[in-house]
This record gives sequence, structure tokens and C-alpha cells, in this order.
Amino acid sequence: MRLAFVFLATLFSLNSCNSDYSPKPRAYHRILFPEKQYSLSATQGCPFTFEIPQYSQLLDDTNKGSQPCWKNLDFNAYNARLHLSYFKISSEAPLEQLTEDARSFVFKHTAKATAIDQQPISIPETGVTGLQYTIQGNTASNIQFYVTDSEKHYLRGALYFNERPNLDSIQPVLDFLKTDIQHIINTIRWK
Repeated sequence: MRLAFVFLATLFSLNSCNSDYSPKPRAYHRILFPEKQYSLSATQGCPFTFEIPQYSQLLDDTNKGSQPCWKNLDFNAYNARLHLSYFKISSEAPLEQLTEDARSFVFKHTAKATAIDQQPISIPETGVTGLQYTIQGNTASNIQFYVTDSEKHYLRGALYFNERPNLDSIQPVLDFLKTDIQHIINTIRWK
């Protein structure tokens, strides 16, 4: 009996060594993205409008220190938020100071960033100019921008994910939302 058990155990062991097993790499969940559809934002009382994705929610910023026409565009399915801050250009908030503030917010990420790319924004038919920053690496915010008409209006945006930065895991969602941010920029209209 004992000899039969040893024989069967040896047979099973040898048979199992012939399989084509190899360790599988660690993977991330597959993300199914919805079809891109946009609708006009509800920014009552604010001097701007733009189109937002239908899978997002535009809310007033209720954080301490927030000002009128500061908005949060929540992408709840992706645990992400686009913070939007509007300023009226004035002697208290000159355009040069606002653009320098945007630049300094971006370059606070240099400790973790592997690169920071700047792309000018110019849409002459709607009077929108600005700058878009793409921040590479495991940073808190990978996309930031500002747009202005250079006279009255200034709008700054920064995309944040509500989790620890890991570019490998958020890259597909980041690429998906980057298209939405570009659409928002392209559809901004000043009132």
C-alpha cells in the first residue's frame, strides 16, 4: 500500500513538472470607458461657459477660501477632479501675477516630475489664449492649464486623482481625461 502511494505521488509530481507554467506579471483592471458625449456647463453667474463630459459633474467649490466661480469637475467613476479657478483680471489680480502663480504651482511638482511640457493655447476665433502643462511622473497633478482673454478673464485648471500618484496605474484614465480637458479648453466662451 505504501509502495503504491509513493509510486502515485511520484507519477503526479513528474506529470506536473511537464506543464507550461510561468509566473504571470502583475496587472491592472481593465477599464471600460464610455462614449464621449458633451453638454453645455451650467455656470450661472459666471462669465464663462464650456462643454463638459456627460459622465462628469460640475459642482461649486465649497472649500475654505474658495471664491465665486471656482468650480470642481468631478469624474467620480475615475476618482478624479478637475479644479477650476476663475479670476477677473484687475489691478489686484494682474495677468502677469496670475500666470506666474500658475507657473509656480506647476513647478512645485519638480521634485517628483520627470519632465514638464508646456504647450501654448491659442484659439483666435473665441479670444482664448493660454498655456497647458503636462507633468510627467508620479506627481499629484499631471495636467494643468490656464486660459485668458488677456483683458478681463482668467481661468486656471488642475487635474488631481484622489489616490496616491502611480502613473502606471492611472495612465489609461489620464489619457482618456486629457481628451476631455482639451475639449473643455476648445469650447470655453467668455460672456
